[in-house]
Amino acid sequence: MNMTNSEYNDYIKDMAPGSPVAKDLVKAFVVGGLICCLGQGLSVAYTQYAHLPREDAATAVSMTLICLSALLTGLNVYDKMARFAGAGTLVPITGFANAVVSPALEFKTEGFILGTAAKMFTIAGPVITFGLTASVIYGLILCLLQ
Repeated sequence: MNMTNSEYNDYIKDMAPGSPVAKDLVKAFVVGGLICCLGQGLSVAYTQYAHLPREDAATAVSMTLICLSALLTGLNVYDKMARFAGAGTLVPITGFANAVVSPALEFKTEGFILGTAAKMFTIAGPVITFGLTASVIYGLILCLLQ
């Protein structure tokens, strides 16, 4: 079967099922919003009930969300949430924790050093590298402009 690129694209469009974009957007919005509401609720709890200053409460919220995300990833709950909500689970801190824990769990059978430790940052590593590089470049530009 010999097809041109445009014929192949038309064939794929005909064969591929339609994507329920509106439904996916609503699910992502609701789940992402619930994660953010959980973070806000934790912030209120840490400031009002644990009497932490705002900065310390923000740190405690971040640590709690990272631990919860890692725990839920280990229990295979976070992946089920991600299948349901799609991009809604990519709220930065929980999605990043999931991106570190998932490969670590996947490759643990290869051993601690060559499996877990080596593969832990396969997904998150480029994000860390880009973030650090971008922040250094931004800092240098800021220094030069001032």
